[in-house]
Amino acid sequence: MFQLRRFLSDYKKEVIIGPLCKLFEAILELFVPMVMANIIDVGINTLHDGGYVLRTGGLMVLLAAMGLTSALFCQYFASKASQGAGTKIRRALFEHINTLSYAELDRLGTPSLITRITNDVNQVQQSIAMCIRLLTRAPFIIIGSLVMAMTINLQLSLIFFAAAVLIGLTLFLVMKLSVPVFSAMQRKLDVIGRVSRENLSGSRVIRAFSKQESENRHMDSATQDLAKTSIRVARLSALLNPVTYAVTDAAIIAVVWFGAVKVNIGEMQTGEIVALVSYMTQILLAMVVVANLVILMTKASASAQRINEVFDTQPSVTEKYSGYISVKENKTKITFDNVSFRYADGKEVLSDLCFSVLRGQTVGIIGGTGCGKTSLLNLIPRFYDVSGGRVLIDGVDVREYPFAQLRGQMGIVPQQSVLFAGSIRDNMRWRSPNAGDKEILQALSVAQATEFIQKLPDGLDSRVEQGGKNFSGGQRQRLCIARALVGEPKLLLLDDSFSALDTATDAALRRALRQNTDDMTVMIVTQRCSSIQNADLILCMDDGRIVGSGTHEQLLESCPTYRDIYLSQQGAEVRA
Repeated sequence: MFQLRRFLSDYKKEVIIGPLCKLFEAILELFVPMVMANIIDVGINTLHDGGYVLRTGGLMVLLAAMGLTSALFCQYFASKASQGAGTKIRRALFEHINTLSYAELDRLGTPSLITRITNDVNQVQQSIAMCIRLLTRAPFIIIGSLVMAMTINLQLSLIFFAAAVLIGLTLFLVMKLSVPVFSAMQRKLDVIGRVSRENLSGSRVIRAFSKQESENRHMDSATQDLAKTSIRVARLSALLNPVTYAVTDAAIIAVVWFGAVKVNIGEMQTGEIVALVSYMTQILLAMVVVANLVILMTKASASAQRINEVFDTQPSVTEKYSGYISVKENKTKITFDNVSFRYADGKEVLSDLCFSVLRGQTVGIIGGTGCGKTSLLNLIPRFYDVSGGRVLIDGVDVREYPFAQLRGQMGIVPQQSVLFAGSIRDNMRWRSPNAGDKEILQALSVAQATEFIQKLPDGLDSRVEQGGKNFSGGQRQRLCIARALVGEPKLLLLDDSFSALDTATDAALRRALRQNTDDMTVMIVTQRCSSIQNADLILCMDDGRIVGSGTHEQLLESCPTYRDIYLSQQGAEVRA
């Protein structure tokens, strides 16, 4: 929690004035038992004066009204500070997550990040509000009640100290045992988030395989696991209130018992006993508040640790310069110089890759599943950093480029076609925010998307649902290709972006790309030989290595792996 204090820097006034208002309320509250004691001992027992009782009673009402007003001000400041800090934490967390490279995102996981930016921040936000409202008030009430009890009777105040020590010890033990369990609860929430995400996004697959029952069991297992942990921490937390009440009630009984003895022998008055009982009740209520505050702070502490874990995670892929660097366009656009790459688990995915791509060339990358095609493509925009060797663009190592300059010259179509909620026009402007309709329509035409868009009632203003769910897989792929083409990038990276297209559309799209990308370097990852057989250069990969490079005809003669892939697909087409 202490590390997150920087997010309260803009709310210093609220953080200071709020507790002071609550402190003022606590001071007023401490005077109430003494006023009540005067009503009993002076107004009733001594003076028998109804007017005194009414006047003193009015003073109690005034104290209560002033305390209520002060509490309302504190509530306002606490809400303003907690909501503001929570907003800043979410914004900073989101911005930091966007700076992380693929490696860190893979390690942390999407469900966990979603839980941290929602549930964990809510816990911290709630704890800030409660701390402003109660962190100063509750201890002050406890200490103030002890001091006031000492002014009434020093001997009986020892009972207060004994009760406070026992309750404090209980709070410490429960908090010590609860922190690890709350951390475990948050991790189990991550699991439920992951299972829910998988089920909701893959609902069609689940129904297709009639796996509803098994997935229900999977979800039940995750929720039961969370329930067991929640019950465990609830049992620990449930000890607080009963123990607090038991100790306080025992202390009240002791105060009344020994106080009655002192009243009988004339050492104390009845009103003082009532005041002591009131102070003990105040301590009880304050301790209950502290107990609940401890539970809340324990949860918030676990959540803060998880939030700080994200903030402490630094991106493994960083840029050396924030501005643009001077680069002279080279005849050789891309060079892989003895490149090797491994993921965080240590397994080498790519080994000894050496090849060059000339400006304006179309390069096809083909190979079996898991041979490293996508990993190769991801090294060019520096989504990951190479483990060895260099990737050069225009003769400059990609690690020397600022991200904006490196990726700004690229149009990228990832393996998974992702569209964002909004309109088609909004999605087309992701790469080039100022693109006009003429430029967008040209890109859509090349991507073979014009035909189905013209059939939509609103054209470019047609609604795109989250993830593009209102379009077919082939339509999403064509829209993603068009989005990458808007702004005429110098380098177009297509990661298996024709997989959902029929043969005729595939051929038309490739033909349009050749006709409209004269000066554009195009790299196509694919599983189909037909998609790249007219490419200027084809790289055939197997187990992370390039086992053949050349044109379609050259590879048929010299590369057994490529020839096997081609013949297997030709056989499938003939049988079809």
